[in-house]
Amino acid sequence: MSGNNVILITGAGGFLGSLLARALQTDPQTPNVRLILVDVIEPKAPSGSNAVTIKANLTNPEEVDAIFQTEYGVPDTVYCLHGIMSRGSEDNFDFGVKVNIDSVRTVLDAARKYGAKAGHVIKFIFTSSLAVYGGPLPDVIEPNTIATPQGAYGMGKLIDEIFINEYTRRGFVDGRILRLPTIVVRAGAPSAAASSFISGIIREPLQGLPSTCPIGTSPSSPDLDLPLWVASPETTIANFLHARRIPADAFFPHTRVVCLPGFTTTVREEIAALAAVAGPEAAALISFGDDETNRRVVSSWPARFDNTYALALGFDVDEGGMVPIVRRFREQLRAGVV
Repeated sequence: MSGNNVILITGAGGFLGSLLARALQTDPQTPNVRLILVDVIEPKAPSGSNAVTIKANLTNPEEVDAIFQTEYGVPDTVYCLHGIMSRGSEDNFDFGVKVNIDSVRTVLDAARKYGAKAGHVIKFIFTSSLAVYGGPLPDVIEPNTIATPQGAYGMGKLIDEIFINEYTRRGFVDGRILRLPTIVVRAGAPSAAASSFISGIIREPLQGLPSTCPIGTSPSSPDLDLPLWVASPETTIANFLHARRIPADAFFPHTRVVCLPGFTTTVREEIAALAAVAGPEAAALISFGDDETNRRVVSSWPARFDNTYALALGFDVDEGGMVPIVRRFREQLRAGVV
């Protein structure tokens, strides 16, 4: 059954993982898809899908081996989405290394081994992060800008990227490394990401709930002009699907890293977009409590990228700034789909 739209998603119970599973199920360019959905808590399969759902500890090599030996056979594509988020890995360094580095390499080694046994090279699509950047940076990040992370999360992502590039160079896997902008608006509960507030200051007020912004001490604080590099969930998932279809020879010969397209906004512009869509009473639900660690981590990330290479590969970008994203999320809340 290998090589016939059998797709493994690790981190399938997370926000992006669950959206990706639903998108693959309905994608006309991925017919007869069979999904292997894996997470530390057994994920839910999309209604009507051909899927197996597995609870697995991906730091355990035996459990990783098992997810490559389901009834669907060896997958032809792995979407490696699992991990401990930025603030979580910063606060618990050893656990972050175990999950964000060790387990990713274990999955990568399994893709190498089982792909070779099945006679095909598995596409290994990995979600990296703009957290790989830090320190003095140019005004605009270009494909050749050196990554120098200033946090445990970015460090782990960069190490994974190096492994995937080397495994790709050697023909062990067909790697596609996607450095994601901050995704806004993320549905669900707040996460352990340093960037969680970027969605929280939109998501909670739209539901009539209070939210705390850890950047700045008041609505007039100059810290609210902190620039952010963001993308919507919808555009990001469309780009995940596209990443699987790109011919291998379309990428740069020396790296499979692609910074997915995004746009620059600020915390202040986010709050203004919330007020424009839902009124000043929604923005008034945001309180301010400056968190030094959170501010240090988020402010070390770049906020302006050159999208040229990614767009040339066929990836998409959001248009219109924050207001349409906030409006769409409010409509989704009202429809009960998030």
